[in-house]
Amino acid sequence: MSKNKIHIEHELRSNSQSIIWHLISTAEGLSRWLADDVREDGNSLTLTWGETWSHHEIRKATITGRAKNRYLRFRWDDEDDPEAYIELLMEKSDLTNDFILSITDFAEAGDEDQLEELWADDLERLHTTTGL
Repeated sequence: MSKNKIHIEHELRSNSQSIIWHLISTAEGLSRWLADDVREDGNSLTLTWGETWSHHEIRKATITGRAKNRYLRFRWDDEDDPEAYIELLMEKSDLTNDFILSITDFAEAGDEDQLEELWADDLERLHTTTGL
């Protein structure tokens, strides 16, 4: 089943490459804004939302690409669309000299707005926990 590609850009209030790279490429960094808990084991990610002792959701993903100080790409293990992935890409703005977080994700037809709202919530959490 083919999904629609979603692209979101979010300007970060930082020009620190190392801080941003840590937030988008490590389990510790992703746990600050993308999920409540993230575990990395080799190329496998386990993301948990909610408390493990109560209602929670766990999803597993495989890292399919990573370039230091550039991007992290992963694919949900239960994904049906062979073309779908999530990519977190850091780019430098020529105008502000700050970094931009470019997110690529895929949504079912009709679910694009809901997915964009989920990412907006995640980006708000990123801002709240880090100031970026």
